[in-house]
Amino acid sequence: MTIFKSRQPPIDLPTDLTDWDWLFDSKHSPLQQYPESELAGFQNAITKERVNWRQVKDNSTWISTALVKKYGLKEGQTISLFSQNTVWYPVAMFAGLRAGAKISGASPAYNIEEMTFALKTAEAKFLMTTPNSMEVASASAKAAGLPQENVFLLEGELEGYTTVQDLIRIGQSYSTQTPAFKLPPGKKNKDVCGFLSFSSGTTGLPKAVMISHQNVIAQCLQIQQITPPTQKKIMAVLPLFHITGLVHQMHLPILLNAEVVMLPSFTMEKMLSVIVEYQLGELLMVPPILIRMVRDPLVDSFDLSHVTRFSSGAAPLSEEIIQLLQKKFPKTGFKQGYGMTESCSCITAHPPDKYAYRYAHSGGAVVASTEVKILKADGTLGGVGEDGEVLARGPQVVMGYLGNERATRETFDEDGWLHTGDQGHISDEGMIYITDRIKELIKVKGIGVAPAELEDLLLGHEKVEDVAVMGVADEYSGEVPKAYVVLKPGYARDTAVGRELIQFVKDKKVRYKWIKEIEFIAEIPKSASGKILRRVLRDKEKRMENGVVVKDKARARL
Repeated sequence: MTIFKSRQPPIDLPTDLTDWDWLFDSKHSPLQQYPESELAGFQNAITKERVNWRQVKDNSTWISTALVKKYGLKEGQTISLFSQNTVWYPVAMFAGLRAGAKISGASPAYNIEEMTFALKTAEAKFLMTTPNSMEVASASAKAAGLPQENVFLLEGELEGYTTVQDLIRIGQSYSTQTPAFKLPPGKKNKDVCGFLSFSSGTTGLPKAVMISHQNVIAQCLQIQQITPPTQKKIMAVLPLFHITGLVHQMHLPILLNAEVVMLPSFTMEKMLSVIVEYQLGELLMVPPILIRMVRDPLVDSFDLSHVTRFSSGAAPLSEEIIQLLQKKFPKTGFKQGYGMTESCSCITAHPPDKYAYRYAHSGGAVVASTEVKILKADGTLGGVGEDGEVLARGPQVVMGYLGNERATRETFDEDGWLHTGDQGHISDEGMIYITDRIKELIKVKGIGVAPAELEDLLLGHEKVEDVAVMGVADEYSGEVPKAYVVLKPGYARDTAVGRELIQFVKDKKVRYKWIKEIEFIAEIPKSASGKILRRVLRDKEKRMENGVVVKDKARARL
């Protein structure tokens, strides 16, 4: 029976500490290891507003006291954070955790309907937001039955709303602070939910993933093991509500005592100037940003010679972009992690000895205290180099989905294995290679075709800026591949270009992988983390909202 175990030493995982106590009140805390003058912190790259770890602890303590004593926050209740990146986001998050609340992050891009769904699903009792999100926040709070006094501002001021600064003053006014939440008798930190993160599941409505205190602690210790000691500055350009933001931008840096430089909102120019100003060496990005790093002429006007490494995750990066990165930044290395919200970020990640670009197409090696097995289509387990569904088990695998037992049973089996829904294999060097989402495989006459493979190929065409491939119904073959293509500026969305792209695939791929239809669109719909939102394309297809479509007239014989 082939179970792939981590080659890293097991982590020393405390089971009796809450997330808050572990980070701020235990021997693991930077507050016990560094003098005040050496403490790193969260800072806003634009306004320069900064809070070090001591100030995070103090402010969180006062906010939690105000929420408990004045607003009646109880253990187990949910606080929703609906905001762009701000230094007050983690402060509010830790305040809620300290009081034993669950924290639910929501995308600042949500509309009223989506935000109302998030509030209701997470059973949120409190909502924290910023002035530019207040229109959606107040309407969705009302729809979800939250009173206005339970809606707070993380920064800025608006008539009729209490701010985080008000909460700090209220907390300071009490002679004693509310004690920090402790684990209930007989429970370990794996039994207590600390966070609710919405999974970008490929089907149906998003599900609230229950993340325990243990999950986050375990993942931080797993990644700390393979993080070079030189990593002392981290750019937080990815959204904080995402699992990457939660772990790698708000928790891990505290453990590493690494400064977090936060971008409130993304523009290419702002990000590049921050990279130069702070001389950031390792850049944590997602594929859409990395694509721009190699294609946007703006990049050439910044001196990025100090950059040592690119770090990616959340979605696959094409071979073409990897090659271009290496060519444009020859002195850099590359690393990425593979995982999902359901594994509290990484199942695998690149160890420092595998930062070379020849490993860039891999999702990394199995992280400490974690096991992986490959389940082949015939139900047997795959050995080295054999493809199948990736299953993972470890202390970072989450508790399940809130209020959705059926989905929980389908994804997490009784032996603790997470069924990822991804297809891949593990090499003889112990590196994982993800070949595709099983659910997204296009079945052409029963043969699986991976969209990622065709996307990779088309991204290599000189006229293609971005692309998404998925299966569309075909009475002859069952399904055939269709490509949604964004052309580079200056190229016409016409039949000639469409036929050129169809022929380009024909010249490079076996017949059943041929693209049967190309539709030119303005933008590929993607989540905040860079995943292609195929369900949006499917809905578009169902509604027959077609742009310029070019079809291949040849029949796909096998």
